[in-house]
Amino acid sequence: MGSYFVQNRPPMSRKNPLIMVAVLIVAGGAAAYFWQHSNANPKEPTNQPVIYKNAEYGFSFALPDSWRNYSIVNSKWEGDAVGPNGNVPVEYGPIISIRHPQWTPQNPRQDIPIMVFTPAQWTALSRDEFHIGAAPIGPTKLGSNSDYVFALPARYNFAFPTGFEEVEKILETNPLQSLPAPISK
Repeated sequence: MGSYFVQNRPPMSRKNPLIMVAVLIVAGGAAAYFWQHSNANPKEPTNQPVIYKNAEYGFSFALPDSWRNYSIVNSKWEGDAVGPNGNVPVEYGPIISIRHPQWTPQNPRQDIPIMVFTPAQWTALSRDEFHIGAAPIGPTKLGSNSDYVFALPARYNFAFPTGFEEVEKILETNPLQSLPAPISK
């Protein structure tokens, strides 16, 4: 018969179970920490587009996540008559400017101005029946629906304010989408 060797083991000390419990507590705490922090933090950018929707005029405008918490500034454009009457305002319309959330009076940033025209106004502008501003070119069409034409003012960024490059990149993505025409009032 073979011989068996029996190894002498020291009796289990009371420290070993305590160490084991401490290791389990630390591992459990670390697992809970990483699980909790692996969920998306709402303060961090989500890289999801931010969509501005304008139901009154029937369009939406896609913005990058850095524009979350944008504000809207409303103003008006004026169209002056061309001809012997000189600069006499004959047409008017709204400008809806999307303002970057980091804009301040001390550090203004480039807005995204969207001029709103009726189709008749846009046709008259295209025929040089009136002009807007001193620029030798007119606004650039961004889109339209059955009731309105949306355009970017000529020379909107002529002063090259902070953020103008970002706005140019946004505009390259064709961010304005027409929505179903609003219900007439």
